[in-house]
Amino acid sequence: MEAMNAGHDHDHHDHGHDAGHGQHHHHHAHGHSHAPASFGKAFAIGCILNVGFVVAEWVFGAMAHSLALMADAVHNLGDVLALLLAWLAAGLARRPPSERFTYGLRGSSILAALLNAGALLLVTGGLGWEALRRLPDPGPVAGGTVIGVALVGVVINGLTAWMFMQGGKKDLNLRGVYLHMAADAAVSLAVAIAGAAVIFTGWNWLDPALTLVVSGVILWSSWDLLRQSLRLALQAVPAGIATADVRALLAGLPGVAEVHDLHIWAMSTSENALTAHLVMPAGHPGDAFLRTTCGELAQHFGIQHATLQIEVASTGAACALAPDHVV
Repeated sequence: MEAMNAGHDHDHHDHGHDAGHGQHHHHHAHGHSHAPASFGKAFAIGCILNVGFVVAEWVFGAMAHSLALMADAVHNLGDVLALLLAWLAAGLARRPPSERFTYGLRGSSILAALLNAGALLLVTGGLGWEALRRLPDPGPVAGGTVIGVALVGVVINGLTAWMFMQGGKKDLNLRGVYLHMAADAAVSLAVAIAGAAVIFTGWNWLDPALTLVVSGVILWSSWDLLRQSLRLALQAVPAGIATADVRALLAGLPGVAEVHDLHIWAMSTSENALTAHLVMPAGHPGDAFLRTTCGELAQHFGIQHATLQIEVASTGAACALAPDHVV
């Protein structure tokens, strides 16, 4: 095994067997883990803060006879469960490969993002429905206690969201956590603003009306998360990678006459993989060519695990997987 230029990557160069249409050479460039740095501390702090807040919100809601606060406590409890689910998935994603799961359990982060998005849509849909139901006859809104508890919720959820903001830019699973907590902060802020407005104006309908607006914003953002995670679960090309550009890069390499059987997919919410057959009639270009090509794929497209098969036949037609419609 020979070390690559990028410190923790390795090259595997397997001199293939003769299969009737030239030799096959496979190349893998992979790291031990390309997952973002462990967010274990952030998950632990987030869980402790939010569990404490859920209990406090329920108790104060009961004391203030506020159904809105108690309902929000149930909503926050659902999000704590989502936080635990994302934490579990992040841990599973770092598990080493096994005989059964040769990629490890990286894909669990995609499932967690998918479940998180579904939970967000369900919970927010329920909140929106309750707000619609209460709009014609909102009833009395509790005063200062509701505002105080809601503002504490803004701080706790806002702090938790902030801890995951950076990770959410690179990892869909962490983005799900960030969206959950940011949404909770927005809901708590809406409750506080509505509570204050009702005290000063007496307009009880402001509470459900503002809840509807916030629900609409959450539904819009979580729909995008659901769409992206569903695509990754179906092994779609990850967002931000244009297949045509990847094909053009490979086809433009010196000595490459044809590119076929090109596949790009997500191994997890933060790692991408590629396989492709390159027809090179002049013969195998050597390990340096493969190392450079894999480096370019990682640099330009964020594809960290590339497997390239070299075919020395004069045309790809000699390969059973040559036509693009064949998988």
